[in-house]
Amino acid sequence: MAMSPATASAPFRCLSGTKSRCAAQPSPNSVVVAASPVSLRSRAIGVLAKVASGVQSASVVDDGAQRPWKLSDARLVLEDGSVWRAKSFGASGTQVGEVVFNTSLTGYQEILTDPSYAGQFVLMTNPHIGNTGVNPDDEESNQCFLGGLIIRNLSICTSNWRCTETLEEYLIKRNIMGIYDVDTRAITRRLREDGSLIGVLSTDQSRTDNELLKMAQNWKIVGVDLISGVTCDAPYEWSDKTDSDWEFKRDQSNGTFHVVAYDFGIKHNILRRLTSYGCKITVVPANWPASEVLNLKPDGVLFSNGPGDPAAVPYAVKTVQEIIGKVPVFGICMGHQLIGQALGGKTFKMKFGHHGGNHPVCDLRSGRVDISAQNHNYAVDPKSLPEGVKVTHINLNDDSCAGLQYPKMKLMSLQYHPESSPGPHDSDTAFGEFIELMKSNRL
Repeated sequence: MAMSPATASAPFRCLSGTKSRCAAQPSPNSVVVAASPVSLRSRAIGVLAKVASGVQSASVVDDGAQRPWKLSDARLVLEDGSVWRAKSFGASGTQVGEVVFNTSLTGYQEILTDPSYAGQFVLMTNPHIGNTGVNPDDEESNQCFLGGLIIRNLSICTSNWRCTETLEEYLIKRNIMGIYDVDTRAITRRLREDGSLIGVLSTDQSRTDNELLKMAQNWKIVGVDLISGVTCDAPYEWSDKTDSDWEFKRDQSNGTFHVVAYDFGIKHNILRRLTSYGCKITVVPANWPASEVLNLKPDGVLFSNGPGDPAAVPYAVKTVQEIIGKVPVFGICMGHQLIGQALGGKTFKMKFGHHGGNHPVCDLRSGRVDISAQNHNYAVDPKSLPEGVKVTHINLNDDSCAGLQYPKMKLMSLQYHPESSPGPHDSDTAFGEFIELMKSNRL
């Protein structure tokens, strides 16, 4: 029997006085209301119940009946005025961030620990998350930098031989918010149509929807330096290779190359892949002087991935300008964008960015197509680049620039993640190309 409007909970609604498209195009499973309803969530009293995925909540509502399931106790309020009711897991509180969707089918732990997601909420389009749990081996950095995780279904159990704890336990320990039982397909479609949106995640029932909406509308991410919050504090040496159980490249390099890697939010598997290719690596902070790097006489310099707007970190652009042309360089993601700006080019914010492990990229030099892992909201405008700079790769979904080469300056760059963690290993050959670039510079 269908519930009456008086007793049904509203998973989605639109605040009055906001964009009209909320009322005109509701989610197929949504309820659009003009005034704030009294929801079951606001009347619920949490009663703890242990289940396989961590601590969930049963609920007692004001009719005196105990429910064996958890009721909605969290909200996602987007800057367009839409309010999405959800159930919380992980940390509690209120957090602001830019909502982006990720189309990866797996690898949520690598995504959680990718520093490039600083300042963002990641919405997973794959509906079932958490069934493999988490383990110590899949970390891409030493902590989680994203603002929150948005999923459709939270697995009630884990089934993987490497699992050491549940996703919920993991998020609680790291103070990361998560919500589930929300219409992620409808939110994804909204982001594709309107572009990335600022949102507020909250489990605080004392805050009104309008208060959370104002927080979303007043918060900005464009022009903010996010790199300084994710980079290392001091230089260090890296020596770990890809574990032999996971190594698929058997023809290891015979030479040893000293690479200085600028940490703009670098992922551990980028360092592991370079080491597996025969590199000795020194990692330096994002603001480390170029002169000190050049004094180390490296065979090459890596400009790593990282979060946010490349135009917000002019000090990093200046560093790149002082290094390119002197030693071979390799830029990945943020590093690619910084190289574009250092060469005099322009970058721009994409509508909703690229986030996922299934983006087709064409190498224009050979016609080869790789399936790649990508995570960025900004791109280089190839028309703004000087003569001599070649676009080597394009994203086949939208023809955006995905790779550059400038033989005169001994540089190469990719807009995506060749270490592919998570994702397919098609692009791993890019590390070999960097090795060849350093080899040729020795001659």
